[in-house]
Amino acid sequence: MICNFSIVLLRLEIPHNTGAIGRLCVGLGVPLHLVRPLGFALDDRSIARAGLDYWPHLDVTLHDTWDGFLAEARPKRLHFLSTRGEKSLYECRFLPGDALVFGNESSGLPKSFYERYRDSLFRIPMPGEHARSINLANAVSIAAYECYRQLAS
Repeated sequence: MICNFSIVLLRLEIPHNTGAIGRLCVGLGVPLHLVRPLGFALDDRSIARAGLDYWPHLDVTLHDTWDGFLAEARPKRLHFLSTRGEKSLYECRFLPGDALVFGNESSGLPKSFYERYRDSLFRIPMPGEHARSINLANAVSIAAYECYRQLAS
């Protein structure tokens, strides 16, 4: 792997977001962890269309549960991205081995995570006044490249 961090996606619903994020992970050389349930099959044509010919090069692991992910991947630190975060992504100081965790498109992270991981919850600043959130694939891109920027410095 080129970069020493990982992307974790929980309970995804939209296959083309997963394809685009997979393509991003290949470009950065980072592993992608998918935590079930998924709202689509991994062989869905939408994933292939969004991921293009990058998908066979993706280091992707499917986990049945969150606890299974923690036991198997053993990330050094977890950083959760959500519109409910009080700290800006740009306040986060990334270290090698970190994992960036994102919830699904319609409801975000599991409700229990907002209290359980409150100190590790970050948001992407959105100064516009009419948007609740941005597309998941865009959010992952923003956070992943900020992590890359810090670790490559």
